[in-house]
Amino acid sequence: MNRIIEKSHFSENVVRLVVEAPEVAKARRPGHFVIVRTGEGGERIPLTIADADEKAGTITLVIQAVGVSTRKICALEPGDCLTDLVGPLGRATAVGKREGTVLCCGGGVGVAPLLPIIKAFKQAGNRVVSVLAARNKDLIILRDEVAKYSDEVIIMTDDGSEGRKGLVTAGVEEVINRENVAEVVAIGPAVMMKFVALLTKKYNVPTICSLNTIMVDGTGMCGACRVHVGGKLRFVCVDGPEFDAHQVDFDEMISRMRAYDNV
Repeated sequence: MNRIIEKSHFSENVVRLVVEAPEVAKARRPGHFVIVRTGEGGERIPLTIADADEKAGTITLVIQAVGVSTRKICALEPGDCLTDLVGPLGRATAVGKREGTVLCCGGGVGVAPLLPIIKAFKQAGNRVVSVLAARNKDLIILRDEVAKYSDEVIIMTDDGSEGRKGLVTAGVEEVINRENVAEVVAIGPAVMMKFVALLTKKYNVPTICSLNTIMVDGTGMCGACRVHVGGKLRFVCVDGPEFDAHQVDFDEMISRMRAYDNV
């Protein structure tokens, strides 16, 4: 069992947990995720690792309460334990020095899995510009942590309550038009990643997206995370969670995710 060390709230339904997991903290890389479970017979929940402290033997998870199982996890307090935690899983982000700016854009809680990627690209010697987007200022998370590893942070809100009013694509296009962008990394709601991919394809900028939101089982056995990438069937949990965004069939993915809206 893995003990909760710290807990904090970004908002009423978004919680940050620091969890004791020394072996995972030692082995994890940007892009990796874990499977957690609370309570005997509890549902398996895949969560991307937002941060890790190898010396302290802890990992940081950001959880949005959207259903029964995630609400149970969010209700845990320091001293409580997760029943199971397995990982790190998935394929790590390909990080290295790029000939140009690395542009990282995150929407809502997608900023959490984006943070270790931002950090890794910066530590590899890249110029990193980060675009954070949400419906309003209260839903922008991890801004200080992102700023620590970014050369510039652009904040976009739908209602203009913080930063600039507009969608994430407006911030992305601004950066592409003013400097040489070598690569874009986009993590957030599927519809956000779809339109970022459409924009960057127009400018011929390589783009990576993370499809972690569609994962269920996390081992490739349930088949719920199947997507078509470049016309070929892929399973997000074992083949990803990151893919070439220009090759992902987002319309198929969005259509399948809607099947769970009324569950």
